[in-house]
Amino acid sequence: MTGTGIDPATACAAASITIAGLFHERVRREGHAVALEEDGRLLTCAALKDRVDRLCGVLSARGVGRGDRLAILSENRTEFIEALLACAELGAILACQNWRQSGEELTHCLTLAEPRLTIVSPGFASRLAATGLGGPTLLLGEEYEAALCAQVPRDPASPAEPEDGLVILYTSGTTGMPKGALVSHRAMIARGVIARLDGNFFPGRSFVCWSPLFHMAGLDNAITAVTQGAKVILQNGFQAARLLEIAAREELGWLSLMPGTTAQVIAEARAMQLRPKGISVIGAMPDLVPPGEIAEITALLGAPFRNTFGSTETGMAPASAGRIPIGVAPASFGKTQSSLCQIRLLDEHGHEVPDGTPGEVAFRGPSLFSGYWRNETANQEAFRGGWYHMGDVLRRNPDGTFDYVDRRKYLIKSGGENIYPAEIERVLLAHPQVADAAVVRRKDPRWGEVPVAFVLPRAPGLSADDLLAACRARIASYKLPREIRFVTESDLPRSTTGKIMRHKLEETLKDKNGG
Repeated sequence: MTGTGIDPATACAAASITIAGLFHERVRREGHAVALEEDGRLLTCAALKDRVDRLCGVLSARGVGRGDRLAILSENRTEFIEALLACAELGAILACQNWRQSGEELTHCLTLAEPRLTIVSPGFASRLAATGLGGPTLLLGEEYEAALCAQVPRDPASPAEPEDGLVILYTSGTTGMPKGALVSHRAMIARGVIARLDGNFFPGRSFVCWSPLFHMAGLDNAITAVTQGAKVILQNGFQAARLLEIAAREELGWLSLMPGTTAQVIAEARAMQLRPKGISVIGAMPDLVPPGEIAEITALLGAPFRNTFGSTETGMAPASAGRIPIGVAPASFGKTQSSLCQIRLLDEHGHEVPDGTPGEVAFRGPSLFSGYWRNETANQEAFRGGWYHMGDVLRRNPDGTFDYVDRRKYLIKSGGENIYPAEIERVLLAHPQVADAAVVRRKDPRWGEVPVAFVLPRAPGLSADDLLAACRARIASYKLPREIRFVTESDLPRSTTGKIMRHKLEETLKDKNGG
């Protein structure tokens, strides 16, 4: 006993809730509600639970229990959600493999997870086999369905606890091998709660899950929807026309649109002339979207644009509560702090910086992941002084909003000044004739390093002088690109999550200039 209350262990047990517990409650309340839709097939909450209970029996019989890893290599499909909920029941961890990875990267991720069993779709079976890893397999399709049919549904008491790992999501990074971010039941529940508090999740309004379920944009929101009262419409990849057709018949909460997809949706919306039934909010990461596109797509779809800043490790926190109003082409992207978190901005010595000065984000909050799987070096670097250090640099404005600056480890040090590439990229992306842009550093005998811009134009005729004039109006002269290279889409190397890999572009400069 402590004070006048019960002992802490008893209090923690009574206060505990897991993803499995939340799903049970939804089934009890809304058993006949549709939980999942895939290619016209509807699955109610009760039917989904029946399949999950059967899968729990299949996995238990094959030795998967609390703390074990179940790997999955699959497109977006119903069975992915079933596997996740079965892991939630058993206290196991779903290691979500990224099918966009190279063979070397996939081998690394499977070696890291050491799964007891791997669920694989027919389309990726040969890729899995080529690694020689993953342990025994369960092939989706006839084999999977036969295994479920052979099981008698049962509803055992779940051994899972809030701090147990639920999923491993692999961070792409831009250099080195992926790291496995372990996300607990507690963190995943908190992400859903924050989404509701900040107006990013809407019970009763469907969520179209087209972003891969190995990515937080798909997985976090699908889990929140299934456990907190919304239908998940599974779609295998981005299909602009299909998204608009769904929007015309379904009331949607958040319509996920990633940078690089907005132009396609605009073109399809103009051609199809479909009117959305109702969308609460659209988009993400507006810093990487041309402002004119933001204004046009919000007007076409009748919904504001999410002004986000988050990560696989933190969820959409720490700064994703803001909105860009309908029809507005933003001149800046000040971000509003998310609910249920703390933010500190620190200099290289760990001291807080004043407003207006760039500083690395130190984060606290219940949505935080539980560390990098089997990577003590990365954990020691990231978790210091009771805070998680994100590696991202923000600047706090007088009104309390935050401007994203860049990644801490990618600085251009030119003549004693620190230049953050993202500051230049934002100006370039704001130009109506620029489709994409990336800025990297190049060695310079006088200044040490200088910025070089790689620009993907929308059409011929754009000149370097046009872009330099736009930059001069917005940024200091020492930040101006010393060279602008016009490229095609195929010239921009991207990671498995679509991020431009700056170090690869740097290598092209070395090849030409000798270092």
